[in-house]
Order: sequence, then C-alpha cells, then structure tokens
Amino acid sequence: MNPPAPAPLPDIRLAHPMQLFINGRWVEAREGGHIDVVSAHSEQVIATVAEGTEADMDVAVAAARAAFDLGPWPRLSPAERAAWLLKLSEALAPRLPEISRAWVDQIGALAMVAPYVMGAGHFWFQYYANLANTFPFEEAVAPFDGHGSALVVREPVGVVAAIAPWNNPFGIMTGKLAPALLAGCTVVMKPAPETPLEAYIIAEAAEAIGLPPGVVNLVTAHREASDYLVRHAGIDKVSFTGSVVAGRRIAAVCGDRLARCTLELGGKSAAIVLDDYDVADAARALAQVITMSAGQVCATLSRVVVSANRADALAEALKAELEAVRVGDPNDPTTQMGPLAMARQRARVEEYIAIGRAEGACLASGGGRPRHLECGYYLQPTLFTQVKPGMRLAQEEIFGPVIALLPAADEAEAVAIANDSPFGLYGAVFTHDRDRAYRVARGVRTGTFSQNRFRFDPGLPFGGFKQSGVGREGGREGLASFTEFKSVLLDT
Repeated sequence: MNPPAPAPLPDIRLAHPMQLFINGRWVEAREGGHIDVVSAHSEQVIATVAEGTEADMDVAVAAARAAFDLGPWPRLSPAERAAWLLKLSEALAPRLPEISRAWVDQIGALAMVAPYVMGAGHFWFQYYANLANTFPFEEAVAPFDGHGSALVVREPVGVVAAIAPWNNPFGIMTGKLAPALLAGCTVVMKPAPETPLEAYIIAEAAEAIGLPPGVVNLVTAHREASDYLVRHAGIDKVSFTGSVVAGRRIAAVCGDRLARCTLELGGKSAAIVLDDYDVADAARALAQVITMSAGQVCATLSRVVVSANRADALAEALKAELEAVRVGDPNDPTTQMGPLAMARQRARVEEYIAIGRAEGACLASGGGRPRHLECGYYLQPTLFTQVKPGMRLAQEEIFGPVIALLPAADEAEAVAIANDSPFGLYGAVFTHDRDRAYRVARGVRTGTFSQNRFRFDPGLPFGGFKQSGVGREGGREGLASFTEFKSVLLDT
C-alpha cells in the first residue's frame, strides 16, 4: 500500500521580501535593487526579493563583527547557545510546509518528497543542540613538562559567510547555520539568488525568537556582491557549497588572506555493480537516484560501472526503468521527476548530451525534452552506454538526469575506473558480499561510500576528496570546522 499523500502545501508568506535582515532588523537595500524568483515548472515570476550590494555586505559584516567581538553570543556557554538553537527550531517547525512550497516552486522539486527533505534540514538544529554537552569544547590534558595544568579549548572561528546553493537551499543553509551558531560564531547568510525564500523564513524565525542582534544576518545578492563578501576582511571563515569553479575562486581568495574555508563542491560519483547483484534490482535503485531532484544532487550516482559481460543486460534494465519514469508537474503526486531548476541548467545538460554523442557514446535512452510538456525546464532521463573513462561525459559533472554506463573487465578495473575522476565525493557498490563491499569502499577514493543504496547519515562527516572540496560538514566534524584550537597552560 502506498503511503497517504501529504496535505497540500500552503502559500509562502514573507513579511519583508523587499528588505534585508541585518543586526536584528529589516532594512532597505542600499541601492533598492530586486531579484525575481522564477518557477522551474511555470517559468513565471513567483516572488521578488531585495537585491543587496557591496554596501549592504559591509553593513551586514559590521553587524556580525560587532555581535562577535562585543556581544554576548560567543561568551554564552554551549548549553545556552543550544537552547537558542532549540528555540529557532521551534519557530521554524510550523513554517516547514511553507519552506517545502518554496523548494517546489523555485526549482521544481517534488511536492511529495519536499516535506521529508525539509524535515531533514530542520533536524540539524536538534542534532547540534544535542552535541552541546558532549562535544569537547574544553579538555584537560597533562602537560608534557609535568608543571601546572593544561587545557585544550575549542573557540569559535569568528564571523562566517554561509553561502548555500540552489538545489537544496534550506537543508544546506541549516547544515551550516546550526553548527556555526553552536560553536559561537555569528553568520551572514547568502543564499543563491535563484532560491532566496527559505533564508528569508530562517531570518523571520530568528527575529521572532529575539536572537541577539547581528548573530544571524541575511543579504540576498548576485555574484559580484557575493564575491565581495568572500573577500571581506571582516569574514573569518567562508562555508560554501556549490560549483568547482566558484570553489576554486573562494579557495584562492581565502588562501590569499589566510581565512578559513569549507568547500563542498561537485561530484561525478560512481556506482559499481558486482556480478552477484541482480541487474534489475540495481537498475531500479540507480534510476531512482539519478532522477532524484532531476539529477541535481552533487553526490548523485551518475557513473555506473559493471562487468563487460553484463553491460548489455544492465543497459536494457536501466533503459526500461528510465523510460517508465513519470516526468511532469512537481505538484502532481504521481510525478516521479520534475523539471530542471532553470533554463540555463537545462541548456547545460543538453550541451553535455550533445558532447556525449559527439564523443562516440551511444545514446540509449532519453536525451530530449518531453513532448507533452510545453512549459517548464523539463528533460527526459537519459542513458549513455559504451562510455569510455576518458570521455568528458565520464569526467565532468553534468548535474542533471544523465547516467554514463562504463564496462569493466573485473572488480579491480571497476575500482580503477571509479577512481579515474577529478572528483571524489560519493560512491556505492552493489553486492551482497559485505567483505567485498568493504574492500571496494576502501579502494575508492571518496568522502562517503555506501552499499546497495544511496544513503546519508547526519551523524557522519560529509565532504570530498580531490576537487570535490575541502573539509567536512555534518557530524561532530562539521561542528569542529567552525572552531579554532587554543592551548592554555596554567600554573598549579
């Protein structure tokens, strides 16, 4: 029996869409600009918000700086800050249906799925509040010279620029905000200009609970002002999720002034299907993963590696699964894949489909726009076979519903193909042999690896090897990334 459909999602009600949230107040953008938010399904403007500039970033950073340097926030105990996290969680709870609606309307995510994904983003506040009493903010150690006593303490890194992408704007922003606040940092939120609505709701919740001024600030802006925020001398750490191109720029800027940064970037994750695993079961699971959010997930399993003697069978099973996917209106409970998030993203994916055909890969399924959908940024789930490891189709992140199927001679070659990538974010192996799964997991150079399904655990660190990023988010490591070590030596 299918689970009951969730209640219809409500309209989004923002109190101050044409203002920015700085120093605990809603203020006008200095230059009075605006950003239109466009629906991926209807291609219509669904909201308009304020556009911040460099001058607005200056004011927001100054507010966060004063709140950190002079205010009470970093001087509260972790337990006191955890209490504020729980208040923020309580204020956001009744607005989760609005946040779900924002995700559906902005990028075309499925309304049936949205409440679960937004619930996971909301969970970060509870998770990090629970760490307040167990995380080692202060540890006593025995001095090496035997004199006096010593402490190793973790202090907040300072003022944080939290820059979230458009594909999961709420969950990724809360995954930065919650640990930063528990650590004692103050934050300037900078959502993607395509998906600003969730950050507005977070700011309204911060205002509603009376969070101390300057602890959380919101500036919506385009690329130029965002780059200025990253370069701002008042920012101690940049926490960024997004493209490799932008990540390289942020790393260079932060390196120049020795600011801290955490970068969660792209992926070209491989799924290895071993010979003991049924191809129909593998195809079903892989089709569900690549169509999740229309393939716009950094960790999606976009490369599939299988033994050459089973490549045709898996290709046929994948083709059948992908062609059965119902593409359409994300508000329809029977829809299994909605549109891509924006026109330029669909154009990017279509360009890669053309590249794959030009490279000599075989377009086995999909590759075009659904004929029954005249409006919206829709694209068919797509399968390429006869893909070679050196092809751009197998090397570059597409960020869309496109699978590249690569044959391998054996397990060792499959691992080598999985590692033949500039990325290392996620990976999976499909096998019923736990020992083989462990062996493959240790052989593939990725930050997360799972057996037989696409899986995450919020209590574990998430991040990538190679060009997939620097540092980790989630788990205790995600909290640690917003702290600095300090050694304190005391006399007896």
